[in-house]
Amino acid sequence: MVVIESVIKTNPLGRWYIELSDTMKEESMEICLDIYEYAQKVEMMGEEYGGEVQVAWSTEDNVTPAQINEVRQQIMAYEAEIEAQQDHSVQESTEWTPNA
Repeated sequence: MVVIESVIKTNPLGRWYIELSDTMKEESMEICLDIYEYAQKVEMMGEEYGGEVQVAWSTEDNVTPAQINEVRQQIMAYEAEIEAQQDHSVQESTEWTPNA
């Protein structure tokens, strides 16, 4: 299993971003400006390892609690959206109509 380091950082304008790096490779750093981009890049990095990844989170010292909270809220909203899509897909695949 590979560990993907995810570091929440802030730019000079006060906007947070996430820096990703694959601990098994040198020079594997990626920058993500939102959770959707983050999820996509983690998935791409994980494909090489059969999806077996562990994420290690950390923050730089200058990241504010409000920024950390915003990242958490975006993650929760993203996870709820994915779960709703999966529930909808399961419901569609299990519906039975007699004349279909």
